[in-house]
Amino acid sequence: MTHAASPALSQDELKTLVGQAALDYVNEGDIVGVGTGSTVNRFIDALAGIKSRIRGAVSSSEASTARLAALGIAVFDANAVDELPVYIDGADEIDGHGHMVKGGGAALTREKIVAALACRFVCIADESKLVPVLGRFPLPVEVIPMAAHRIARQFAALGGHAALRHKDGAPLVTDNGQHILDVAGLSISDPLAFESQVNQWPGVVTVGVFAHQKASVCLLGTAQGVRTLRF
Repeated sequence: MTHAASPALSQDELKTLVGQAALDYVNEGDIVGVGTGSTVNRFIDALAGIKSRIRGAVSSSEASTARLAALGIAVFDANAVDELPVYIDGADEIDGHGHMVKGGGAALTREKIVAALACRFVCIADESKLVPVLGRFPLPVEVIPMAAHRIARQFAALGGHAALRHKDGAPLVTDNGQHILDVAGLSISDPLAFESQVNQWPGVVTVGVFAHQKASVCLLGTAQGVRTLRF
């Protein structure tokens, strides 16, 4: 299905367009997996328009949970469902195979948990997020604080530079009570192998490569409208 856009649409308007387009992947009676971020916020707003047709949502962050609840959409605990028909979320990068880098909003661990529950991952993003090789966007990695320095050294051995993410002058604390390293300088040519490798490092909670939980569909906002990529 094609959703047309005018060339004059801003990035914010494109986010609204892809958020609305994602409704095509929501069926009556669904419990919908809902991600985190500015693009997903537009999807949540669109979802409110059909909230009487769905059972509710499973959310990947405290922020999304609050937005869903404020709009009158029931939010289920992830442990209350066996699977989800669809998970809709954004990405910081996505390649031509549906592999993604996520975690710019610091919700990557819960995003990966909800994605693992879903039968289908629908990524909503603007065309600037489509890259030939992952790594241009600094890779977020959620870590246990006592392991941060050692993990940074392991990334340095791979050619990356890891910096502890700060907020308001102090290390950012995730919804899970952990810290985030942002790793620049990587070129992730084999996302599946890279994700598996970093997952084994002691102290890594979640690496922001989504290859094992990759997208099956990407709705990409462009000046010509929403472009649908299938993987």
